[in-house]
Amino acid sequence: MLRFASLGSGSEGNALIVEVGETRLMLDCGFSLAETELRLGRLGLAPTDVSAILVTHEHGDHIRGAGKFARKHRIPVWLTYGTLASQADNFFPPDLVREIDSHAPFAIDDVEVFPFPVPHDAREPAQFVFGDGALRFGVLTDVGRTTPHIESMLSGLNGLMLEANHDTALLQQSAYPASLKERIGGRFGHLSNSASATLLSKLDCGALQHCVAAHLSRQNNSPDHARAALAPVLGCVPEWIGIADQQNGLDWRTLV
Repeated sequence: MLRFASLGSGSEGNALIVEVGETRLMLDCGFSLAETELRLGRLGLAPTDVSAILVTHEHGDHIRGAGKFARKHRIPVWLTYGTLASQADNFFPPDLVREIDSHAPFAIDDVEVFPFPVPHDAREPAQFVFGDGALRFGVLTDVGRTTPHIESMLSGLNGLMLEANHDTALLQQSAYPASLKERIGGRFGHLSNSASATLLSKLDCGALQHCVAAHLSRQNNSPDHARAALAPVLGCVPEWIGIADQQNGLDWRTLV
C-alpha cells in the first residue's frame, strides 16, 4: 500500500508526503520550519516521522525550509548536484546531503524512487515517480512543457499529482507584467490547464486511482477551471479530480 498527502501546493510553499510501510518521504519543503511542523501535525505526523527529504529544485517555494528542517531533525536530503550547488555551502548539513542522478532510480528504505529531469528555469530540476514494488505514484509540477521522456515516466501510473498552474486566458488578462507572463507560460515555466490536459491525453491512465491537480495559481486559475480542463480527458466527473491547494493541501489518498 502507498499513500500520499500534500502539506500545501502553490507559489507560497510546497511539500508532499509519500508513505510506504514505515517510510515517509517529504518531497520539497517550501514552508518555514514552524509552518512545516504545523502542517505535518494536521496529517497526524511528527517531524521525526519523516525519513528523508527530496528536493525538486532550488526555488524558494520548494526549498525554503528544507535546510533548517533537516538540521533540526537530522533528516537526510536527496537532491541533484545542480540544486545543491545553487545554495550556500552551509544551507544543508554536509553529512546529511545525498546527491542523486536524475536518470538513475534508487530506493530510500521501503520506497522506490524514479527521478526524471524536467524543463524548468532552475539549475538541475527533477521530478519523481514513487513505488512500493507494485503501485506507482507520480508527481509533475514546475515544468514548462512535456517531453517524450516525461510521458514515458508518467504513463501507466496508479496515482498522479499533476501541475495545472494557470488558465491561459486568465494569465493573459492579469495585471502581471509581460515578462512574468512570458516566464510563466514559456518553455521553462509552468503547465497551463490545457497543456496538462494534453499531457494526460498522451498517457495510459487505465490504472489511475487518483488524479490530483497541483500548483494552481491563486490569481490566474481556480479549481473549477483546472477540473473542467482535466475531467473530459479522463472521462470522469470534475469532482473526481483532487485539488492540492495552498492553504489546506490535500488529505491522505491511498493506492491499493
